[in-house]
Amino acid sequence: MFRYLTLIQFTDQGARNVDKSLQRATDFGKSVSDAGGKLVSQVWTVGQYDGCVVFETPDEATGSALLVKLAKDGNVRTQTMRCYDNEEFADILKVVS
Repeated sequence: MFRYLTLIQFTDQGARNVDKSLQRATDFGKSVSDAGGKLVSQVWTVGQYDGCVVFETPDEATGSALLVKLAKDGNVRTQTMRCYDNEEFADILKVVS
């Protein structure tokens, strides 16, 4: 599985419709699940970002498609990073050592 950490900022549209945020988050989680992935964590934040989500997908194309759909809906902007657990990072370190 490919794991992503996505930082979320409301657009003006998303801020105007903030009362629908919980339903949109639930819908995103369902989209991840329907695509064969897993929603690992979803939290709301205060500050530069309005939330953060960690999710896994079976391949990179699926992860990208989910994020493009999220952007297309117009309620949030995202910054996404691929992230690794200790075992995955250890495999990466083996290559560079």
